[in-house]
Amino acid sequence: MTATEISARPGAAHRLAALAEDVLGGPLPVRLRAWDGSETGPADAPVVVVRSRRALRRLLWQPGELGLAQAYVTGEVDVEGDLAQGLRTVWAAQRERGLRPPRLTPADRGRALATAVRLGAVGPRPSAPASQARLRGGLHSRARDRAAISHHYDLSNDFYGLLLDDTMAYSCGYWASSEPGFGPADAQRAKLELICRKLALAPGARLLDIGCGWGSLTLHAAERHGVRVTAVTLAGEQAAYVRERVRELGLTDLVEVICQDYRDIRGSGVEGYDAVATVEMGEHVGDAEYPAFAAALHRLVRPGGRVLVQQMSRGPGAPGGGPFIEAYIAPDMHMRPLGETVDLLEGAGLEVRHTESLREHYVRTVTAWHRTLEERWDRFAALVGEETARVWRLYLVGAALAFEEGRMGVDQILSVRPGPGGDSGMPSTTHAWYEGLGRL
Repeated sequence: MTATEISARPGAAHRLAALAEDVLGGPLPVRLRAWDGSETGPADAPVVVVRSRRALRRLLWQPGELGLAQAYVTGEVDVEGDLAQGLRTVWAAQRERGLRPPRLTPADRGRALATAVRLGAVGPRPSAPASQARLRGGLHSRARDRAAISHHYDLSNDFYGLLLDDTMAYSCGYWASSEPGFGPADAQRAKLELICRKLALAPGARLLDIGCGWGSLTLHAAERHGVRVTAVTLAGEQAAYVRERVRELGLTDLVEVICQDYRDIRGSGVEGYDAVATVEMGEHVGDAEYPAFAAALHRLVRPGGRVLVQQMSRGPGAPGGGPFIEAYIAPDMHMRPLGETVDLLEGAGLEVRHTESLREHYVRTVTAWHRTLEERWDRFAALVGEETARVWRLYLVGAALAFEEGRMGVDQILSVRPGPGGDSGMPSTTHAWYEGLGRL
């Protein structure tokens, strides 16, 4: 074979692109660079780098989102430049050009297999990356839920201390001001204060904080409003952190921290708590289990008491998390459209009085977390390893885009357990909730 004939042979990138286009039913929206240095695709598109044949083997054994995620977190696949722009380009092509896997004939499958053989991609199934969750037991059994929560939230307090601001609030902030000096910590404090106002918290009131995280709401309510708080988390690292902060702030007379499953929570006296809050914990409850969760919220709050649920939602046609999120970030999570959650809460006997979408607020919140991750990349990689750091890069970039494009949302849902005769105790207007939130 002559040198001219060798140079004319298509490189791995060309063969890979042809294979991918057959599978997707249309031209690739990105440029490909393969391990042999060959490139193909639109010159002005984001560049996807396939560093090894092992990445293709993953996709043969695990087609779709999860296989791609595995290849990315291991570094077998990368995106040059802006990862967000790369994902945005792919998702836009799916929407606008309708890229969907067609029905392949046996002949199509044979050609694809032959191409894979020529590319050296056929071989044993690669093992899943170490950062992927490995859960056992029945779905949403107590043991499995504990393992799922531990996988994400017990990564280490040092990790979340690097990622989050000084409030240690790992949930959507409330960007109450557009002033240049208003930052992520200000948005979190505004969110915490808004929740306290919606719940009408006053000195001596009894608040149950279900899924308290690192105690941001618990500490804010006790310190700023004199509230007696029972803080509940299933994550041991979180419970230890909150107890230490309670001691440091001298709040031991006001705050009790319990490490337990929400299904084991008992009421506060005969009447129940004055208020119950659960901030981005309901996504972990499960679809079949949510009616019982809603019933527990009703049972735990006194008549006339308020319940605030801040919870992520999904669009009507969007997945409730997706394979990557469920395998690497929040195993067994379930999201539903807002209206379905409202129906479940009202079905449990709570009267929903106010809902507020914070979707755009989450774009800014997650973007700030991602910026911190990139600015402190070397410290994150040294603390948890390069693979886990790449998991979080993919997670934060993908989440920001999902909220930006409306595939995911987040809402505050305020409800009340009606008192005798239907009394709600709710104010006639809500403007006072928002006064001064940008100047805390």
